Amino acid sequence: MTEIVFDHEDFDFETLEQELKVDQHCRHLLQRFYGWLQQEQELSPERASELAFSADYYLRDYLLDFLRRNPLRPQSGQVRYFAGNWYITRTMEPEFKVLQGHLEAVAYLYRYLYELGLISCEELQQMEQEAAEHSLYQKRITSFLELKGDGFQEWDQALRLEQQGEKT
Repeated sequence: MTEIVFDHEDFDFETLEQELKVDQHCRHLLQRFYGWLQQEQELSPERASELAFSADYYLRDYLLDFLRRNPLRPQSGQVRYFAGNWYITRTMEPEFKVLQGHLEAVAYLYRYLYELGLISCEELQQMEQEAAEHSLYQKRITSFLELKGDGFQEWDQALRLEQQGEKT
């Protein structure tokens, strides 16, 4: 089977037509990712399917639809914001165990992109580091679920301040 080769530009988009093409590229990428999980990572089809589903959620719902970013151009803080804010505020009852599954998929996805030569070693390390910040994300979920009154704005801003190196 011939390996599908992607270029960074394949995932750039500005118009709706380009966005639909990028979505199609993402589907192909995720299909290949699913196969890679089984063949190279020796995961069961069921486990590979769970991870591919979580990677799809991150890739298409978060990176493309929300951030409007090219997934082959990872930026510092994007996994942290996904796990520490976006997932939490867009989930009816955010659970750390579910988030852990998403983060595992994200780490696998970036490892796959690295092995395809689509991201650098430094980008892989940055994304893996952010995916591994479990105690931060557990605290974010707990503090979100404990919010009362007007506390949301402060909670929301806390992650952004931490990203800039300023602790609250």
